[in-house]
Amino acid sequence: MIELYQSEGCPHCTKVRETLSELGVSYVAHNPRLPGDVGGDVTNEVTHEKLTAVGDDQIPYLVDTDRGVTMYESDAIVEYLKEQYK
Repeated sequence: MIELYQSEGCPHCTKVRETLSELGVSYVAHNPRLPGDVGGDVTNEVTHEKLTAVGDDQIPYLVDTDRGVTMYESDAIVEYLKEQYK
């Protein structure tokens, strides 16, 4: 399963969502906070706590539970998705 911690207004997150859609990959989106620098307004305390429990307060953050992979940085995520789910 793919989980994406993201925000609807974040252009970096949009790039990842578009790649997932282009590849036909199903995913679960979590929206922990508004876009912006670290410290943007938290909109969902539960998902924000899950995000910060595993690492940085940074989005997008991808979790690929089937492969045991987690990563930040939209370009790295897009490259990973294209390699693994083409």
